[in-house]
Amino acid sequence: MSTDVTRLIQSHRSIRKFTAAPIPEEVLQDVLTCAQWAPSSHNVQAYSVIVVKSAETKRQLAVLCGNQKWVETCPVFLVFCADFYRLKLACEMHGRELAADEVENLLVAAVDTALAAENVLLAARSHGLGGVMIGGIRNQPDEVTRLLQLPPLTFPVMGMCLGFPDQDVAQKPRLPQRAVVHAERYQTEHLHDALREYEDITAAYYAQRTGGERTDGWTAQLAEYLSSPRRQHLAAFLRQQGFPMK
Repeated sequence: MSTDVTRLIQSHRSIRKFTAAPIPEEVLQDVLTCAQWAPSSHNVQAYSVIVVKSAETKRQLAVLCGNQKWVETCPVFLVFCADFYRLKLACEMHGRELAADEVENLLVAAVDTALAAENVLLAARSHGLGGVMIGGIRNQPDEVTRLLQLPPLTFPVMGMCLGFPDQDVAQKPRLPQRAVVHAERYQTEHLHDALREYEDITAAYYAQRTGGERTDGWTAQLAEYLSSPRRQHLAAFLRQQGFPMK
């Protein structure tokens, strides 16, 4: 049985091309309010959202994100930041010191930020908007931090392009559910079959999408992607921002 909400969730597509129409301010405020009603561990609310409309700031962010032109061309670009700076101030109000070196706190901040971002994307889509998450915001976090004047104990987790869609893209297939959802225990025995099935499905999808220029599927792509270190600078950046992990 499906509902309007589940149909909206299950119709997800990443949108990277937008019309020139601005997002009405009341719509944007409604969407951002939804961010604040995401679940939060212990109600820590360890995130902040930077709303970027400036053409010049978007242009710079597009470069910093790996020359992703949709960052520049979207009407609104959001930067979701993990944020313990505000919590440090709360601690100081009561003469306590923030335990910024706890891995648990870093995980809470990342999870809180991701949940808020997903709420925003779903709320935006309910208003007829489209968007795409931008992990490239972590490519050059030092420069992003300087540009957006992020204080210590914050770091950019993801960006998000938002606007009214100007493209109709095919939905990218997801893993077979038996590879993701397990009853009572983690069931490893059928994973290889599920992965082989998904490899065939995604290989066909990419072949159609690229006109035959790309024929590798998900497992082949992820094997290549995950076999090399990525964004190794992040550990040093987090320490610089005040997160000396134990």
